[in-house]
Amino acid sequence: MAGTEDIIVVGGGVVGLACALALVETGRSVRVLERDRVGCGSSHGNCGTLTPSHAAPLAAPGTVRKALRWMLTPDAPFYLKPRIDPGLWRWLLRFAARCNREQWLATMRHKGALLQVSRELFPRWIARHGLDCEFVESGFDYVFRSQAAFDHLAATLDPLRALGIASETIVGGDYLREEPAVREGVIGAIRFPGDASLRPDRYVAELARAARARGVRIDEGLAVERIVVQREGVVVATPGGEFTGRDVVLAAGAWTPLLARSAGLHTLPLTPAVLQPGKGYSITYDPVAAPPKRPLVLYERSVCVTAWASGFRLGSTMEFSGYDTRLNRRRLDALERGAAEYLHAPVGPVKREEWFGWRPLTFDDLPMIGRVPGHRHVWIAAGHGMMGVGMSTGTAQLLSEMIDGRDTSFDATPYQPGRFL
Repeated sequence: MAGTEDIIVVGGGVVGLACALALVETGRSVRVLERDRVGCGSSHGNCGTLTPSHAAPLAAPGTVRKALRWMLTPDAPFYLKPRIDPGLWRWLLRFAARCNREQWLATMRHKGALLQVSRELFPRWIARHGLDCEFVESGFDYVFRSQAAFDHLAATLDPLRALGIASETIVGGDYLREEPAVREGVIGAIRFPGDASLRPDRYVAELARAARARGVRIDEGLAVERIVVQREGVVVATPGGEFTGRDVVLAAGAWTPLLARSAGLHTLPLTPAVLQPGKGYSITYDPVAAPPKRPLVLYERSVCVTAWASGFRLGSTMEFSGYDTRLNRRRLDALERGAAEYLHAPVGPVKREEWFGWRPLTFDDLPMIGRVPGHRHVWIAAGHGMMGVGMSTGTAQLLSEMIDGRDTSFDATPYQPGRFL
């Protein structure tokens, strides 16, 4: 097996497929190489929320102190597994240096911009490509059982409003009358009416279908072994043969540092000191009889709840344990315990899947979108953290504009990989 394309995309997750679809629409021939199956990574098991409301970065004042306190709590929402890992500790030092209000606000602005562009693009993408993915312009609710937690999130509302992200607060009694799925004890909710949701595994499958229909070649089960950058293009070596192209796009998510090392691409942005895997969990059930009317975050327990016509999912948590492939039962149980505190029907009648996957986290909580420094013809679209689905359309538009040599439709500077040099 071998082939020649204009562009080779390495990674068949939500970002890679969205980029492939955008690039083929510019008239380029595109091939996607996926080492496993399309959409088998973090694209599959997340909660499918499209949330400009989540623009606030992880690196916030007080985060380091909270994370250190949770190191002895294996089922904590944010868990750092103690171990010797030089790349992780370099990443953590850089992350800690950003936990101040000035950089928190700056990152919120850039993260919010990409989330908002993507959110605006979704209805058009879905209509243009006929994507059947249970997309609903639902809004999104944060639900609280303590006043202190409510006040903590409420302090972020003004900066979000300054970015054009609308919100409304609802007192407990009114919210319980409006949302019968929630149990007594809720003191209030904060709603973001501009947010939306979809079923992510179906969205990824539909992206692959639409891409193939437009001529994108998608090869599954092909791991990239080496990338050779030449004067006029690239050669990508796999166990199935060599593929040549003018450009290659690295869209391998949390696996990007491992891919870069094995492929012989040596530059700081592609290392564990910049990008780390954050392990997340979810449980998927058959639909509950009386689901919440819109997606929820059960704030004190950091549990996300999404109900689709076809299913019901509990998700979230962030675990820094490297590429540990064990399914942590305590963390899955914590999702169900947390849901039981807030919901009359915390689980569905039939459990369909228990899942974990790795989110690609840069220490500044912004993705890398653009040309890889020092490597002609090599581009990257990775590092989207927990927002890969919600940022997929904006990322694809931005990358396709850059590769096509056009002016970008919004400022690409904050996402350039060269910022880490």
